[in-house]
Formats: sequence, C-alpha cells, structure tokens
Amino acid sequence: MAITDWPAAERPREKLIERGAAALSDAELLAIFLRTGVTGKSAVDVARDLLNRFGGLRPLLQADRAGFCAAPGLGDAKYAQLQAVLEMGRRHLAADLKRGDVLTSPTTTRQFLAARLRDYPFEVFAVLFLDNRHRVIAFEELFRGTIDGASVHPREVVRRALQHNAAAVILAHNHPSGVAEPSRSDVSITRRLVEALGLIDVRVLDHLVVADEIVSLAERGEL
Repeated sequence: MAITDWPAAERPREKLIERGAAALSDAELLAIFLRTGVTGKSAVDVARDLLNRFGGLRPLLQADRAGFCAAPGLGDAKYAQLQAVLEMGRRHLAADLKRGDVLTSPTTTRQFLAARLRDYPFEVFAVLFLDNRHRVIAFEELFRGTIDGASVHPREVVRRALQHNAAAVILAHNHPSGVAEPSRSDVSITRRLVEALGLIDVRVLDHLVVADEIVSLAERGEL
C-alpha cells in the first residue's frame, strides 16, 4: 500500500507536522528524506530495509559514498542531499557557539563538539580557545591520525594558544570505535598539556572524549 493510502495521522510527513519530528521513528524520518519508495515498497519499507542493512541510523549517516550508493533506492543524488543535511546540522550547532559567545551551557558545548568530531572515521584532536571571560575565540582541529590514535604535540597547542591570546582552552578528541572510555594515553597527554599550557598561564577547563557518548576528564578528576 502506498503511503498516500495510509490514514493521514500515520503518514510520516503529516505526523511530523502535527506532532513534531521527535515523534517519528528513525524509519519514518528516513522515509521523509527518501521521499519515494520503489516498486512494491513504500518509502517507509525502503527506510526499514536500509536501517537493517546498515545496522541503524548512525551507521547509515556515516557510510562513505560507495557504501551508501550501493544500497537499493540510494545514489549520488541522495548522498549529496544527505551530506548537505548533515552539514546544515553542524552549522546550526556552530551558530550557537560562535566567536564572542560566553560558554554558559555545557550541553551546547558538548553538542557542538559531538557534531564536529563524532563521525570522523579517524581520530581528530581539537581545541576550543577561550578568552579570560570564557568567550569563544576559535575552534581548531589541530591533529589527525588513524583509527588508533593521533599524535598530539603540546608545543603546537601552546603556539596556537599564544597566537589566539587565549586564557583557557577546552580539549576534545573522538574515538572512532564508538567507545568513549579514556585511554591511558588520553590521560597522559591531558596532563602534559595542562603542564605545558600552565607555563603560559592558559587553563585547561576540560578534555572531552567524543564517541557514542561524551566523557569529561575534568569530571573524572584527571586534569
């Protein structure tokens, strides 16, 4: 049965308009993105097949172009549309954390860092530079590595902090494995950075490990 033949309250688009996007399942949200189904299957059926194929919504959103386009009902046009949607989401969060903003919401900060770092298939180490009133100066991705780790150089972090005239920083990096538990090397480099930045009177407010969840080393007492 085509979605147009469904009761209005059960159609994904009408349901979203009436009840809000949060009321929809992953399959229903994906069906709105797909817009149409294929012969013998509605857009919701196709969406459910895709979620099963990829193992969920996040793996589907993280799929590379080849893997994404190989799935039935998808292709370059859908891939381009999806990347545009994801980038709009990142920019929306970035707009909430722009230069000159005072960091008063840990939730907004974590959402921003998660949007920027969580979906990389390799490890990325980034720094949020702040002034003495905890206003945002800049966000920079400083080091990139393999899926196993990134080489972080304290001297480069110190250099960038001096260039930005930063008074404080928030460190962040992702774990492509999806497991946010900090490693021994994460704790070690954090302490090295606290020591190095302390020599120029720059405070490390936190080091966040971004994966399926976000772990704060400050909350763990590791700073």
